[in-house]
Amino acid sequence: MTVTSAYPRDLADLLPAARTLAKTVSGVPSRNRLMRELRIGAPKAQALRSALLAEPTVSPLADPVSAYPSARADVNPIIEAAEINAELSAEITPAVHPGTEAEAATAIREPRARKRAHSLILFFLAAPAFVAIWSGWVGLGGLTGFGVVHPLPGIWDSLSLNTAITLPIGVEAYAAYALRVWLSGGVPRRARRFAAVSAVASLILGAAGQVAYHLMTSAGITSAPWQITTLVACLPVAVLGMGAALAHLVSEGGDQ
Repeated sequence: MTVTSAYPRDLADLLPAARTLAKTVSGVPSRNRLMRELRIGAPKAQALRSALLAEPTVSPLADPVSAYPSARADVNPIIEAAEINAELSAEITPAVHPGTEAEAATAIREPRARKRAHSLILFFLAAPAFVAIWSGWVGLGGLTGFGVVHPLPGIWDSLSLNTAITLPIGVEAYAAYALRVWLSGGVPRRARRFAAVSAVASLILGAAGQVAYHLMTSAGITSAPWQITTLVACLPVAVLGMGAALAHLVSEGGDQ
């Protein structure tokens, strides 16, 4: 049974409908049932329920006054309203399970632990490769004319720099950067395509440089042929151009 109203009604007007509902359910209806059936708020529903409990012929409870403090005549209306609001808030507030925070913390820690494990594995893979690649490029640079220079003559005469270190830093660092752009996603399509091609090319070029160095060293060659020298001399310029182009493509946005 549903009772509708277009305007607020007094308790006296609602009491007959509440009695009828009580007869229908064979007892005093709950506050939520009164709210739903009579379309009233929690305070009026509680007040109606108290009135029904105060009627001996309706209440099925042996001691309604002790079971429902709001039925007592000496209850302060302000305190009763506060209790009603607290009860309503408790009904609509979801329960917090003690394990929720621990489960959330565990869910956060697990990806971090996996990331640290992958980083550790990558470090052990990269460390020996770094040593071999660095020594190979520096040795190849020495065979192709790269060597110690004084970049600040007349200003800092004692400052010296071996230009052979520019080869491993430039070529291998760009290959790692291009791989990152290619595999990470979230960058424009042109940038991914350029990164894929240039990353593979850089890795092949790096492997070719290592092979050339070890072949010449094992053959006792102390000066590389002009073809290899020309190619190695062009590497710093090529790396600069590819790096600038890829950075521009990544930052331009556009089609993903």
